[in-house]
Amino acid sequence: MRQRAATFTAQHVTAKLSKDNMVLFSLLTVLFVGMALFILMPLWAMVKKSVQNSDGEFVGLANFANYFTTDSLWFSLSNTMTLGLIVTVVVGVLAFGYAFALTRSCMPFKGLFHLMGTAPILAPSLLPAISLIFLFGNQGIAKELLQGHSVYGLIGVSLGLIFWTFPHALMILTTSLRTSDARLYEAARALKTSPIKTFFMITLPAAKYGVISTLIVVFTLVVCDFGVPKVIGGSYSVLATDIFKQVVGQQNFSMGAVTSILLLLPAVLAFAVDRWVQKKQKSMLDTRSVPYQPSPNKLRDSLCFIYCLLVSLAVLAVLGMAVYGSLVTFWPWNKALTLNNYNFAEMSTYGWSPYFNSLKLATWTAIIGSVVIFVGAYCIEKGRAFAPIRQAMQMMSVIPMAVPGLVLGLGYIFYFNDANNPLGVLYGTMAFLVINTVVHYYTVGHMTALTVLKQLPTEIEATAASVKLPQYKLFFKVSLPCCLPAVLDIAIYLFINALTTTSAVVFLYSTNTIPASVAVLNMDDAGQTGSAAAMAVMIMLSAAIAKLLHMFVGKVFEAKTQAWRKR
Repeated sequence: MRQRAATFTAQHVTAKLSKDNMVLFSLLTVLFVGMALFILMPLWAMVKKSVQNSDGEFVGLANFANYFTTDSLWFSLSNTMTLGLIVTVVVGVLAFGYAFALTRSCMPFKGLFHLMGTAPILAPSLLPAISLIFLFGNQGIAKELLQGHSVYGLIGVSLGLIFWTFPHALMILTTSLRTSDARLYEAARALKTSPIKTFFMITLPAAKYGVISTLIVVFTLVVCDFGVPKVIGGSYSVLATDIFKQVVGQQNFSMGAVTSILLLLPAVLAFAVDRWVQKKQKSMLDTRSVPYQPSPNKLRDSLCFIYCLLVSLAVLAVLGMAVYGSLVTFWPWNKALTLNNYNFAEMSTYGWSPYFNSLKLATWTAIIGSVVIFVGAYCIEKGRAFAPIRQAMQMMSVIPMAVPGLVLGLGYIFYFNDANNPLGVLYGTMAFLVINTVVHYYTVGHMTALTVLKQLPTEIEATAASVKLPQYKLFFKVSLPCCLPAVLDIAIYLFINALTTTSAVVFLYSTNTIPASVAVLNMDDAGQTGSAAAMAVMIMLSAAIAKLLHMFVGKVFEAKTQAWRKR
């Protein structure tokens, strides 16, 4: 009798485990097929197109040879590297000083300064470019500050990208500088080490990996951005605008593919270096560490306050100028304030539909992307079987971060806009834009989900297995509630980026699905700068409202689901 009971129990457990494994295998299969179709195949189609002529015949490296013998295209590569280095250095210095003031001083209004420092992330990259035209353009109100130099070119593109990439650098550096051991600074004071020497011997080495990651992220964002150079670049061409000219202007898809691969190389190199840096990075804190708390210092705090105030005023000037420009009747001839620029029905054939398309795109991207990303991360991190498959999926999950939006979009054209591809029915639909946007921003959400899943105590999984609790029940009863704040963070990240992105969708929209960011680009090209500024402001306000709503909902759910962290 006992033997029968034991046999029945063993079979019951095996059945449950096999059911869990079947669910896990099904989810991994769906995720693998999705990644293969929407990441690997478009990139393969782009590589294949780069070695073909306009008739689809294989020509080897002839397109690459032609590229490097064309002076204008060669200059674009040189301009891209120059721009990347200038902006990376300037943003690295500015953001480090700002982050240092936020984390290592006792200056007042830290919360306000942090808000101002991260505010540009809510705006599309087109907004600072338009604002700089109002400020320093040929009819700008402050063009004398440039002392005769034109804003249309390297100066304008650099200023616009410095503004746009600053909050990305600030977030990384703030996190890096916040984690320090106070015992090191106590030892330095005991040894009567000067503040400058303490900075170079303790502060900077402790944050070096964060600094390196920041420089890599900024460089990647700069070389891959399309919006700022398109609006204010003038004759200063870069790789991103070359792709657009080759594909849209000249319909030369083969040369567009070649340019895309060249744009992909610095992004992949930067990504590889960043991964190497992360592997080298070690925790600077242990269980005996004492979190560093800055002590008041009147001179340092005053200097930090003045510095943050100047940077915040510059941010406010750019954002405020965009709002002001959107309210001017006809710049610069009639500066009477009006709301006519917001009457998109008269200014554009699309009317308000691009704005609502963007809201729809952002909403669906946030909902579908959050579910797919978190479930995929859970299967990879917490799955109890198929370890080789999960490791392969982890490698595939980081690919999108190394692929610029323009390159991904062009790959989608080559792969899906094909009569022989049954998935071609998706082309030009809202679902197509949602898929592309989710894939483009997949890696950051995936890393966020992995980070929070690794924080869950391993005893939970062991206990669930010992009491024969199916893993899908553990997911809904424990894992998801505990990780809900992170899921909301992923959702708002996807929502804001779907609102503001231009490069990822500029090749993929149809007349019925044109997003607001592309409408801004089209209106600016048509000379409707006021209306372009108005649409950009609407994007920024929508992103700000969404962020405020996210903060409110996050507080509510944190109180209900995160009590276990505060025991």
